[in-house]
Amino acid sequence: MSHSPLVTLSLTALPAFPLVEAGDDLAALILSSLSAASLSLTTGDVLVIAQKVVSKAEGRRVALKGVVPSERAMTLAREAGKDPRVVELVLSEASEVMRVRPGVIIVRHRLGLVLANAGIDQSNVAPMGDEQVLLLPLDPDHSCREIQDRLRAATGLDVAVLIIDSIGRAWRTGTVGTAIGVAGLPGLVDLRGQADLYGRPLMTSELGLADEVASAASLLMGQAAEGRPVVLVRGLPYDRRPAEAAELLRPQSLDLFN
Repeated sequence: MSHSPLVTLSLTALPAFPLVEAGDDLAALILSSLSAASLSLTTGDVLVIAQKVVSKAEGRRVALKGVVPSERAMTLAREAGKDPRVVELVLSEASEVMRVRPGVIIVRHRLGLVLANAGIDQSNVAPMGDEQVLLLPLDPDHSCREIQDRLRAATGLDVAVLIIDSIGRAWRTGTVGTAIGVAGLPGLVDLRGQADLYGRPLMTSELGLADEVASAASLLMGQAAEGRPVVLVRGLPYDRRPAEAAELLRPQSLDLFN
C-alpha cells in the first residue's frame, strides 16, 4: 500500500513589529523583525503583510477636516447614516456604488474589489490631533513587487509577497483575509484537467491560492490590538510564477448576482 508524502505548512507571525509611519521602508522593517526573532528567509517563502501597514507607509492617511463632501456624498450619508466626509472619500475610491444600507455603502473599488465603504477604515489608526482614516494602497500589486525587489536586493532570495485585507463576502457573515496585492506566487491555480482519486478529470476547479494563504495568515494577525501585521509562510506546495491580484477578480460579465 503506497502512502502519500508528508506535507506541512508553517505560518509564523513576526513578533514585536514596530508601528509604521509614512515613508517607512517595510522591507527593512521586515528584515529587522526577522533578525530580532532569530528568523531568516529562504527561497520559496511567502511574506503576508496587512494592508494597514502598507497604507501607513505609503502615506494613505487622510484627515477628515480637509474633506469637503459633495451633494451626492451628503445624500448617501443621510441614507447610510455615515459621516458625509467619509462618504466623500468612499466615492473618490469607488468606480460604482452598488448598494446603500444603514451603516454601510457597498462599492466596486477602483481596484475592482467589491467592498464595504471602499475599504476605508479607522481601526488601528493612531490619532494625530484630527480625526483620520486610512485608504487602501494606490496599487497593491506594485507595492508587493517593490517589497519583493527590496528583499531580493538585500538578501539575494526570491520570496513571494501578499498584501491582504479583511473583506466580507456575499451570502456569508464575517470577514476573511483576502489578497489585494500579489507578487511571486499564483493568485489563481487552474486545476482543470487534473485527475481526481478515481481518474476523472476536474472540469471546473480553480483554486484561489492567494486568498487561502491570506485567510490562514489573517488568523495569526488578528483584528484588534495584536500588533502582528506580517506573517512568514513556509512550505507552500505550489509552483511560483509572476501574478497579480486582478486574476482573482471575477469578470463583471460573469457576475451572476449583480
